[in-house]
Amino acid sequence: MFIDRKDAGEQLSINLKKFKDENPIVLAIPRGGIITAYETIKKFKFEWDLIIPRKISLPYNKEVAIGAVSLDGTYLLDERYIDMLNISKEYIQNEMFQQIDEIKKKLNKYKGNENFPDVKNKTVIIIDDGIATGFTIQAAIKSIKKHDAKKIILAIPIAPQNTISMLEKIVDEVICLFIPYDFYAVGSYYENFEQTTDEEIFNVINELKKYSCNK
Repeated sequence: MFIDRKDAGEQLSINLKKFKDENPIVLAIPRGGIITAYETIKKFKFEWDLIIPRKISLPYNKEVAIGAVSLDGTYLLDERYIDMLNISKEYIQNEMFQQIDEIKKKLNKYKGNENFPDVKNKTVIIIDDGIATGFTIQAAIKSIKKHDAKKIILAIPIAPQNTISMLEKIVDEVICLFIPYDFYAVGSYYENFEQTTDEEIFNVINELKKYSCNK
């Protein structure tokens, strides 16, 4: 159990010290991931940036993901589900365009540009506040690979065993502090898991500019 995202991030940073000599870049996933990544970036003065994958939802149930997309258009689709529900290619394409547009808006709001992180030949540490199915983050991982990262590390406080097993196959290393046998929602392992506000994100980003070459 973690007190909040800050506490989870402090615990996670202990496990990320070993990458200090590799001069990695930390890619935080807002909203909560930037709070979780804060201590690692600040403590080790790591280069950092943001990455925002977005889910592609069912037409009539926005909570259910049938795919995911990243900033550069890299996507992942649940083809079996799409075929079973007879979802049109037009809908999926339109939804992808909408989600990429939303990613760009958020990046411009948070960091002032919509550039893809410079990951070429670098060790990349992706940090989020927790993962459930891992479906959305796969789009981010796939896009980072396309941009020729040297190594990809996924660092998270909490995730279920089956998700960890799946993600371990597509990254170089997964660091997860707590892998419960019976998994519930990510938020159930935090005492405080209130939604991170834009103000908190802006405060953290302004603070991190002191510690990072991303300015």
